[in-house]
Amino acid sequence: MAQEAFFNQAISSWMSQSGPDSDIVLSSRIRLARNLDSHLFPTLSSNEQALAIIKLFKENSMISSHPVWKFQLLEMVDLKPLEKRVLVEKHLISPQLAAESNLGACLLSENEEISIMINEEDHLRIQCLFPGLQLSAALKEANELDDWIEQYVDYAFSEQIGYLTSCPTNVGTGLRASVMMHLPALVLTRQMNRIIPAINQLGLVVRGTYGEGSEALGNIFQISNQITLGKSEQDIVEDLNSVVQQIIAQERLARDALVKTSHIELEDRVFRSYGTLLYSRIIESKEASQCLSDVRLGIDFGYIQDVPRSILNELMVMTQPGFLQQYAGGALRPDERDIRRASLIRECLTFRKVNPTNTEGDE
Repeated sequence: MAQEAFFNQAISSWMSQSGPDSDIVLSSRIRLARNLDSHLFPTLSSNEQALAIIKLFKENSMISSHPVWKFQLLEMVDLKPLEKRVLVEKHLISPQLAAESNLGACLLSENEEISIMINEEDHLRIQCLFPGLQLSAALKEANELDDWIEQYVDYAFSEQIGYLTSCPTNVGTGLRASVMMHLPALVLTRQMNRIIPAINQLGLVVRGTYGEGSEALGNIFQISNQITLGKSEQDIVEDLNSVVQQIIAQERLARDALVKTSHIELEDRVFRSYGTLLYSRIIESKEASQCLSDVRLGIDFGYIQDVPRSILNELMVMTQPGFLQQYAGGALRPDERDIRRASLIRECLTFRKVNPTNTEGDE
């Protein structure tokens, strides 16, 4: 796989696949924070020490020796600002790693299911992404990767408290488990304001589409654990999975209620949003995300049958500012992005209506 594919393809191969409860749960993510023994953590290290960590992985045979995965090493210093922004929009690297332009790197698998960030807040952030609700499967793969890497390096580890990390909230397992959920019915019925505080009381946190400090664009929320110390990896995953199952049930109940009490209004909302996407000549990112959310809900209800769900996953990425500019081949003013966003959406939806070939994962 050529490096350019990471920036030019809007949708990762795993995003086009279906998974358990994938009408509501877009993805499951497991992230393990690890640091190397006898090395200063990234928050304290000098530029030379940070670059030495990259060199260690660049020259180590581990990159090419994995029996299953093929990785490419991307150094942030070699990437253009737009390329880094695209990787953030695809959830392959964090905004923090993108900001560390000269000191960070990332190992990416060809299908983009695995991302190993180097010199973010910790030396390593091992991330595995799966479609739908598959936290246990993602944890299994992350642990296998963790064991594989540990054959080549020694981790900073304490027998008393576990893995040592830059941030105290990650000490212990170093595990952050999260799911990305599409919850339009809970938003429309104004239940999210009640649910979020209840989730927080369970030791979990609700964030926006791109994590801490981001907005829940298109009714997409990220739910993850806050506590890693004193709990096993399995307990963390099981606790999160249990809460997610309850949220799924609440979302389904809210959807049923909307159909029973506001069927015509709901159908009107879906088709107005569909019309906006099909015919707009200029559209802002926030409006596009909301319309895509409405259309996705319409597909789930069966109101719209000639648009595959996977095209909406693709458009959620393609309509973001970074990808739009990458697609255009250079920087665009905000008004130019809005015009190009509308044109791109029309092009994609019209093409798929004319060529309604199913792709893997469409239902």
